Amino acid sequence: MLRRTFLTTASATALTTLAPVPEPATGASGRVGQSDVNRLAAQFALIIANDNKTGGTHQAEQAALTWSQRALHLQETRPASQRVRGQLYGLAAAFTGSALWAAIDGGRLDQAQQHLNDAVTLAGLSGDPTIQFRVWGHAGALYRQLGQYTNALSADEAAKRTRAARDPLFASLLHARTAVHHADLRDHQAALRCLDLAEAALGRVDADEPRPAWMGFYDSAEFHLLALTATTSLGRWEQAEAHAHQTLGNLRPALQRNRALTNAYLALAQLGQREPELAVATAHRIPAQARHGRTARLLNTFGQRLHIVAPKAPATRDWFEKEPL
Repeated sequence: MLRRTFLTTASATALTTLAPVPEPATGASGRVGQSDVNRLAAQFALIIANDNKTGGTHQAEQAALTWSQRALHLQETRPASQRVRGQLYGLAAAFTGSALWAAIDGGRLDQAQQHLNDAVTLAGLSGDPTIQFRVWGHAGALYRQLGQYTNALSADEAAKRTRAARDPLFASLLHARTAVHHADLRDHQAALRCLDLAEAALGRVDADEPRPAWMGFYDSAEFHLLALTATTSLGRWEQAEAHAHQTLGNLRPALQRNRALTNAYLALAQLGQREPELAVATAHRIPAQARHGRTARLLNTFGQRLHIVAPKAPATRDWFEKEPL
């Protein structure tokens, strides 16, 4: 189903749902060139940086869509080489993918499904295997949030068929994501095998190999965060805690959203080991401005489990007095 959607979705889907926005950078008859592409790429880098800091806000989603519209407007209305047109489609797909990710992160799943349709179409038009890989990764994340775990695995298979997956860094990310999806299906053996494959591939990465800037998020810390996600789903609490500490020890300061997520997962892992005082102390470390989207949902789960595991503990009373989630 996923492969057929990628190959046959009409390009009109993306081009009609994203209304053109005037781009004032060039004259009405000006040819689109690499400088225009570079300006859009710089804006994409800002979108990525904002996502790393704040996560899936509605404002981030709308900003990404606006820039996607500008990229499409340029390629629709100005002369350009085929190479530049491909880059513009790729940037439109990248911006739309960021809107998709923001909607997923913020729990706006109806909007996310529309963004996915657009992003898949644009990625196909771009001919860029790295953008196609990125969109399929976001598709897997959306299907996971929808509880469609076998569709998430199918999205992983689609990503695996792209040329980008031959690069050990991309392969490692793919294996780690697949581990999460197997864990959601409670397939312990497959999930742990994929984590081993992800770690092995990460060890083969040539850091000097040129890669798209958006792939800069994936490193050892991100691997351990995905491993933390998988082992949490499997209820392997000691392993989950170990991965959480590995993530926090290697996480770059700019990745504030991931730090909040990791602490929420760590609190769950500590609670799973019947340490409510330690778990509550960890959860309290998460700043108020980070408590939205996935982090908020994890903290809601944490509160529910805390009430079940230690209903009369002083730490539980402290949590619900300060954090009425």
